[in-house]
Amino acid sequence: MAERVRVRTLTPPGHVRAPWYLRGKEGVIERPLGRFANPEQLAYGLPAEEKPLYRVRFTMAEVWGERAEAPDDTLDAELYGHWLERLDAHAA
Repeated sequence: MAERVRVRTLTPPGHVRAPWYLRGKEGVIERPLGRFANPEQLAYGLPAEEKPLYRVRFTMAEVWGERAEAPDDTLDAELYGHWLERLDAHAA
């Protein structure tokens, strides 16, 4: 069973790697992609911690709501783990 996650609704200043239109949206981890240097730190020339990167799948209904032309189609985004909140099996 795929692990459900929600993209955090953080609004830090500067260079970030989570699209606004996905913040607060729920999806499933399609697969882990490995660990990589945090680009949010690299952008400022800072020492970068390694962070896990995931491919997360969202339905168009989740992303666009009633405006979705094809609600069951999906969108995949690559997001770092610090942007994701894991949801328990009972969360909707």
